[in-house]
Amino acid sequence: MILHHEFIKTAKKFKSKVAINDRSTNRQVSFERALLASLILAKRFKKYKEGFIGVMIPTSAGAMLTTMGVVMAGKTPVMINYSTGAAENAEYAQAKCGFKTIITSRALLEKIRCRLVPGMIFIEDIMESLKPAEKLRAALLSKYPVSWIIRTLPPSHADDNVVILFTSGSEKEPKAVQLTQRNLSSNLLDITRVYQFDANDIFMCVLPLFHVFGYHANFWLPLVTGMCAVTNANPLEFKKIPQIIREEKATIIAGTPSFFAGYLREAQPGDFNTMRIMLAGADKTPAWLRDGYKREHDIDLLEAYGTTETSPGISVNTLEFNRPGSIGKVLPSAQVKIVDLNSDAELPVGEEGKILVKGDLVMKGYLDDLEETSLRIRDGWYDTGDMGYFDAEGYLYHSGRLKRFVKIAGEMVSLVRTESVLEKVLPPGVECCVVEVPDSRKGARIIAAVTKPVKEREVVKKISQELPSIALPKQFVVLPEFPKMGSGKINFRSVTEQVREKIDSQS
Repeated sequence: MILHHEFIKTAKKFKSKVAINDRSTNRQVSFERALLASLILAKRFKKYKEGFIGVMIPTSAGAMLTTMGVVMAGKTPVMINYSTGAAENAEYAQAKCGFKTIITSRALLEKIRCRLVPGMIFIEDIMESLKPAEKLRAALLSKYPVSWIIRTLPPSHADDNVVILFTSGSEKEPKAVQLTQRNLSSNLLDITRVYQFDANDIFMCVLPLFHVFGYHANFWLPLVTGMCAVTNANPLEFKKIPQIIREEKATIIAGTPSFFAGYLREAQPGDFNTMRIMLAGADKTPAWLRDGYKREHDIDLLEAYGTTETSPGISVNTLEFNRPGSIGKVLPSAQVKIVDLNSDAELPVGEEGKILVKGDLVMKGYLDDLEETSLRIRDGWYDTGDMGYFDAEGYLYHSGRLKRFVKIAGEMVSLVRTESVLEKVLPPGVECCVVEVPDSRKGARIIAAVTKPVKEREVVKKISQELPSIALPKQFVVLPEFPKMGSGKINFRSVTEQVREKIDSQS
């Protein structure tokens, strides 16, 4: 399946139906107009000689149409994180991928106070400079049959890149992930099948397109299936988004646990009455958050698991098959196995090891990084860098990043396991992030960062019933707010740095 070809078919089928309801600009774009705009932009973007074009626009009609235009021009969009260090991220992307042109928004740069980077072009200027002849040619072309329109576009193949996305950088420098038409199509078909998505659904789109979760779920999924995508540029408008969901009668939303925590805090009774699927991913979903949605809104917050390198979905909980605490069942076209940390031998049900994934969802590789690609993909199996296990009924459980295991007194200790047990006893709404700091005797010791002061002795006494002594936090450090990535994911590197700085200042 070639994604932009499917979009053309969908746009021709639904025509006057609203494709994008942009709540940040109060602008509605029909499928017919979305196709027209994409064709106009594709014609413009074809003029750029580069194979890559950067896109740095918040989730909106502008972001979606620009990205579609880049793909339809036969180019590869490089999605740039504007949430923190936008200028530096833009320059990093340019250097990493070897391109210059970045389509961005003047309004965005002014809002985030980002300096102008050489190569940046404003989408506002592009739209204002369009000539009547360009619009007329695109309007005429949009009336042609689907096959005729496709023939006017550069040829596309299943193994062509359809995006470059960067890994989060929460643990080390971001890598440029190449995802192809085949990768994203495979995942889109699986997700559509297991959740029974169709054109009657209304998707509340809040995730940034520079994150794989947003690029897949908030961009391609609605535009290919014929859903209405209701967009809001800022996912942190916790009070506004539940109101939009109520007003637009949205049926689906995908987000990160930190976003969902904000929506739960601000939502009023009835805001989520039309919601069919609320899907949490990109980070572990704490039990208190699931319980809160069930208690206050009678909604099952479904947890899913994926990575940038797997387009992204690997396993999901659904309304029919939902086991809270797990990350669900493996998607139909994916293969997952759990292997021993040292020997790579496949492990039986219930035993914890590395999570490996195989299938069309696995990326082509890291751009210009054969060494890192070969380390992560062997015999078609992608090493996620995560630890987990299967239960007897086929539900997958996530034990944490391998990098979030630490050796203490010769034993491997899971920081995520300590976090999970802590979350059960901490007061509602108190976030925790467990990190390790160097220890001259045992090599490392565990510190719990929390967002509010807690009764430390009482908490440790409660969790000591479930954890061995080496896995217990030796100290609690209060950080009123955890640094987050643009996706809402906790930035573990920054949390660890802040905790270590705080401890050093106290010693």
